[in-house]
Amino acid sequence: MADVYFIGAGPGDPELLTVKGRRLIGEADLVLYAGSLVPAEVVAGAKDGAQVADSAPMSLEETHALMAETVASGGMVARVHTGDPSLYGAIREQMALLDADGITCEVVPGVTAGFAAAAAARRSYTVPEVTQTLIFTRLEGKTPVPEGEALRGLAAHGSAMCIYLSAGDPEGVQRELLAGGLAGSTLVVMAYRVGWPEEKVVETELDSLAQAARGNGFTRQTVFLVLPGQGREDAGKARSLLYDKDFRHMYRA
Repeated sequence: MADVYFIGAGPGDPELLTVKGRRLIGEADLVLYAGSLVPAEVVAGAKDGAQVADSAPMSLEETHALMAETVASGGMVARVHTGDPSLYGAIREQMALLDADGITCEVVPGVTAGFAAAAAARRSYTVPEVTQTLIFTRLEGKTPVPEGEALRGLAAHGSAMCIYLSAGDPEGVQRELLAGGLAGSTLVVMAYRVGWPEEKVVETELDSLAQAARGNGFTRQTVFLVLPGQGREDAGKARSLLYDKDFRHMYRA
């Protein structure tokens, strides 16, 4: 058993929490969750007597002190993050402080918004003979992006993309993707608060991305799925060999 578990809560739907994550939340003495993005329903399974605290108004030092205090008293901590903790989860600095204090921790993966959005849109990131690569990234904003990871440079690969933390500047997203060489007709899926009751998924083309985002009020908590080769005119053209009747492999004679 670890002292602290970083748990991916998924994008918002309490039923997208993993079985392991739900169990650990129910066993924890302290359930510390990011209330700005994690619904209270996700941590509703905390046991009687457990301390349930929203970390949204806390600093790194404050969250660490609370976790360390719980562990020092013999308790276990469930540190609940939105989506998957490994993606834009800010867990490195928390684990560094825990390591320095000799507090053990483990990470429990979760469903990230990009995958929940693809599911909600009934879309696949990969298309045979079109793209077999998916890039998770963001537009530069208050948080700088390394020069080699500029959005237009990544767009030049022509692969599928999932763009996080960029809804505040949809014009910038559109501009950079076009500058990277993607066609204006490229399919873009915009998913707002996916997994929440107010979830909304809209499909558009790259040329209309900014207008569609502004028109729908998607200026925060929105991910953009950039899907080359998946427009209406491409539907059904590319098929996987996996279930082709003429494809032979070790499980099919």
